[in-house]
Amino acid sequence: MQFHFRALTFVAALSALAACGSGDDADVVRIALIGEPDAVFETGLRLSMPAQQVRAATVEGLVAIDETGAVVPALAERWIVTDDGMSYIFRLRNSDWPDGTTMTAEQVRDALKRTLRDLSGTSLGLDLAPISEVRAMTGRVIEIRLSSAMPDFLQLLAQPELGIFHKGKGTGPMELTQAGTAARLSLLPPETRGLPTSDDWREGTRVLALEAMPARQAVDAFSAGDVDIVLGGTIVDLPLAPTGPLSRGNIRLDAARGLLGLRVLRAEGLLAEPARREALALAIERETLLAPFNIAGWIPSTRIAPVAVVGEGAAERWTNASIEQRRADARRRIAGFEGPKTITVALPEGPGADLLLREIAADWREVGVNAVRARSGQPADLELVDTLARYGSRRWFLNQFACRVRRVLCDPKADELVQAANREADPAARATLLAEAETRLTAQQGYIPLGAPVRWSLVRGDISGFIENNWAIHPLYPLALAPR
Repeated sequence: MQFHFRALTFVAALSALAACGSGDDADVVRIALIGEPDAVFETGLRLSMPAQQVRAATVEGLVAIDETGAVVPALAERWIVTDDGMSYIFRLRNSDWPDGTTMTAEQVRDALKRTLRDLSGTSLGLDLAPISEVRAMTGRVIEIRLSSAMPDFLQLLAQPELGIFHKGKGTGPMELTQAGTAARLSLLPPETRGLPTSDDWREGTRVLALEAMPARQAVDAFSAGDVDIVLGGTIVDLPLAPTGPLSRGNIRLDAARGLLGLRVLRAEGLLAEPARREALALAIERETLLAPFNIAGWIPSTRIAPVAVVGEGAAERWTNASIEQRRADARRRIAGFEGPKTITVALPEGPGADLLLREIAADWREVGVNAVRARSGQPADLELVDTLARYGSRRWFLNQFACRVRRVLCDPKADELVQAANREADPAARATLLAEAETRLTAQQGYIPLGAPVRWSLVRGDISGFIENNWAIHPLYPLALAPR
């Protein structure tokens, strides 16, 4: 189901960048990425959304993700998967590195192994744990072996952080030019990427002029006609998106997978006991939670891993109790605590965060709890979690709560179960291990699920190369290829 709505320094920088590559503004797509002004030029392996976009456009991995959210060839021109799902064999395209030297399987293998090592200790590193071996088979063939079958492995391998560097540079498909906080992305000639070329390869292509900026500034620029696309909107800034008749068709929302909820930061006072932490989850009426946002199609959830991800046999929690019965139970649990009943919640600044907290606070007042926004620098009891899934497995959701990723209310035994699932070849046994791990984490009550993340974009009607998808991934490269 898709979400839908019911019923000037920046401009100068983009213009300067556009002028570098084209004398015709029609050949330029102007893009605002919601984020910090310097986010476009971040390096390393912990990247914000704007940096992920630029990394994916300038540093290819073995595979990539297209505008539909599907996996497509990149450095690897084709691949095969063995019948047991434990081996992926990639054939590299016949290409050179940016310095003109020939690309070899050994170099790609070594770069990939360095990245895997550097990702150790991150949630993405845990996602990649089933990789048991990376080896070069011949000059242009690489094999990646897994300790257990992983149907979503190619989706994971296409993440921007797994782009392949050689001597600090990537192979495109685009090259970056910087001017202050603005950037220009232009297509590399196909022959530099080992692809067939022609004299008219630039025909119909576009230069991308982009900059990261706060959501309000991005929306204002779009409304003024200064940008063609705004990417990276979340529930925190959703109320800023224009919803009037003139904006109909410009607002695009993704029915994304991932986590939207509240994570316990301090298991103290009212939150010291799992039963009282669960009381807060019981009291929230998720079906009406996003009513003030005026969207339809949002899917609430009471689980760590949503029903749609877990599959057959999965069910929401507390389905045998009405919201009145749940709140009565929560009220009894809260009434038994004799200390302060005020909870501080850390949220990003934005009108959507204010609305969300208002709705949650109203639900908690029904059971005798007061919720307030944590002041800047103040320790908070809870924090908002709003994260997109990298791939569609239960394992991704469990890895977000691993002890190597977070320290508060983690469960080493749950981690052991997930690690055992990584090594388990039998699909049924693997599913049982993951189910047991989720049961343990759920019993700990360290996370209050709300539902699916919300992602929105603004796209002018004459722009193509943008398609809503379940991953909320909108790569820049297709926007440069597609005519407007």
